Formats: sequence, C-alpha cells, structure tokens
Amino acid sequence: MEGSGKQSGSPGGNGRKRALKQRLESLASSGVSSLPKQRAVKKAPVATGGGGRVSAKAPAAAIGSRIRSLDVLRDEVAACRLCEPLAKARTHTVFGAGPATARICFLGEAPGADEDASGEPFVGRAGQLLTKIIESCTLSREEVYILNVLKCRPPENRRPQPDETANCRGYFEKQLEIIAPEFICCLGTTAAQALLQTDETIGALRKRWFTWGTAQVICTYHPSYLLRNPPAKREVWDDMKLLMAKMGVQL
Repeated sequence: MEGSGKQSGSPGGNGRKRALKQRLESLASSGVSSLPKQRAVKKAPVATGGGGRVSAKAPAAAIGSRIRSLDVLRDEVAACRLCEPLAKARTHTVFGAGPATARICFLGEAPGADEDASGEPFVGRAGQLLTKIIESCTLSREEVYILNVLKCRPPENRRPQPDETANCRGYFEKQLEIIAPEFICCLGTTAAQALLQTDETIGALRKRWFTWGTAQVICTYHPSYLLRNPPAKREVWDDMKLLMAKMGVQL
C-alpha cells in the first residue's frame, strides 16, 4: 500500500509542472519578462502578557514553562488541606490571576466572600477599587498579576493567623518565583509583613523601597482600608506615583 501511495503522487506533480510551464510561456508571449519577488513575511514578536509597554519580552518556551509551573502549583493549592478549618469552609481556593510574565504583582491579604464564591482574587468592592487604582496608573488588570497571601477565605474575613500564613508561604512565594516580576506592590499590613517578614506597620513601611529576590517592593494601604478611610486615597496615589516613576510609566 505504501508503494501505491507514492505512484499516485507522481502524475499530480508532473501535471503541476506542466501547468506552471504553460503559464510562464503564456506570460512570456504577452511580453512579461520578469515576476515580482514574494516578500518574506515577518513573524510577529511573541506576546508575553502584561503588555509590551510594561513587561519585557521572553522566549515562547520560557513563557510556556512559567504557565505550566503555575498550573501545577494551582492544582497543589486546590488540593491543600494544611489549614483544615479553612479547607472545610471554603467554596474555592483563590490562586491568583494575571499573565505569567507580568512585570508587576499586587499582593493582598486573603480572599473575601466574593472571591471565595468565584475563585478569583479582588472581585468584590475592594477589588473594584483596586481596578480603578490600576487603571489610574494607565495600566489594566490584564497587564498585572494579582494574588493573596492566603488562598482560602478566613472566617468572617478576619486577618490571617500566623500558622495560616506559614502554611501558605510556600505557595505565594513560589508564585512570585515563577512569575519573577520586577516589582511587587504589597497591599496592606498583612501582605507587607508576610512578604518582608517584618513587624513594622504599613505606615512605617510606606514610601520606602525593599527587595525580595530580584524584585523591588513597595507597600501601600489595602483597598478595603480605603473603603473605610477615603482620605487615605491621596496617600495611596502618592505611593502609586512613586511606583510608576520607578517603572518608567508616565502618568
């Protein structure tokens, strides 16, 4: 059967050659002496997620590797029961959202009721305010990565307990290692203290730069705090201007 397949392809190839020869002879008889060269098609650069404006380009293979690593970690988080009371009460784990090549990550505290119901971070009132803050920085949520210290909702939205933060540390640190952002913005005291492993308050941590791995870290108030204290929005805007200036993004 393999031999008959090869034989059936031969006449078709000769037929195409004859047709091409006849076409060229016809063009020549019409006075056409040359044909225009076909332009080489340029391959578009690989999109990295996070927008070319705010993230560096990375090889497609590296991007795929990061995405696969995040997917594996997401499955580990979904199966985690280290904090058994939280695991029993949760509707969904809330892993994180955004491009694997984001130049900046926003790190929050823990999921609330809306996040627990949807499995997505920052989708409630505080999330809507965070979206406005991001957009005021001329960015979009599609350009940044958003995650929390805890992956499960604490009861009544209480602050994470030390053992819960310790249980989730391996997850949020691994996320940040995979994404390898240039910048991390800690939202609120819990996120800042967890990432930087400090006891300093958010008021003392603001307007200062820190490092975590290769990332530069800045701290500001959590959007939920702004909902309770609207005047603090001005201070957050000051922090965002510092961050955007460091990133080279004009406001």
